[in-house]
Amino acid sequence: MPRKRRKISLRWQALTSTISTTFVLILMGLVVVCALTAKQLSESVRQSLTITVMFSDDASNNDAAEYKKKLEKKAWVKNVTFISREQALEEQTEAMGTDPTDFLGGENPFTPSLELNLVADYACTDSLGWISKRLKSNKLVTDVIYQKDLIERLNSNLRKVTYVLLGIVALLLMVTLVLINNTVRLSVYSRRFIIHTMKLVGASWSFIRRPFMLRALWIGLAASILADAVLLGGMHALWTYDPNMQAYVTMESAIITGVSVLVCGLLLTLLCTYISVSHYLSMREREMYE
Repeated sequence: MPRKRRKISLRWQALTSTISTTFVLILMGLVVVCALTAKQLSESVRQSLTITVMFSDDASNNDAAEYKKKLEKKAWVKNVTFISREQALEEQTEAMGTDPTDFLGGENPFTPSLELNLVADYACTDSLGWISKRLKSNKLVTDVIYQKDLIERLNSNLRKVTYVLLGIVALLLMVTLVLINNTVRLSVYSRRFIIHTMKLVGASWSFIRRPFMLRALWIGLAASILADAVLLGGMHALWTYDPNMQAYVTMESAIITGVSVLVCGLLLTLLCTYISVSHYLSMREREMYE
């Protein structure tokens, strides 16, 4: 009967350890998802910033179109949109509600232009200054227009958000380690006398650790799989509810989150178990009753 009760007790401990570890890993996974989503959102915002390249009156539509082809080959260019003289006139006529050529004797006052979207890594003040000089080196380019103040504020805010998220991740990792360590220690504590008995009969420390480490491996694996199932299920529900969210909560983010939770779940449970078992292995008999 005592042996049967001990088995039930061990199974109950394993279940509670798995559940508590699962909740901690879910919380950690949520922070990882938020951090990756914030990164994806910041890249999307940076790439949506527009640089307008204005050409001189001497530049034809063909000149602007040729320059567009050259810019498309640059590593820092995400997308280039060509706006012809006629298209510019049409857009301004629609915006103003009147045709400017009516006051200019039928002459089109607009010049061709290009609208650039940069790769996210280049959407910063230093890079934009360098890119602006490169663009103005073309003799047909008269001006390069972008919202410098907006970009500076955006990058400043994004840095602050990044630092806050990194701080939360670091704090949560510490909390996760403490919680899992306490859970594992309580589980090992109930078997401290078995550890001591095995030590007395001459069992090596590695031999004593082996069943605990194997048990921790299965608990960590089960908790990680359950946490990943909850997190990935939540992402799938979000994508079903709003398909546009796939642009920010991407499949890549889901894979990174799943792997991160799995690796952390296994490493933390194994590390905490190793530390806890080693702690009781180094204890003297009288210390076990304290």
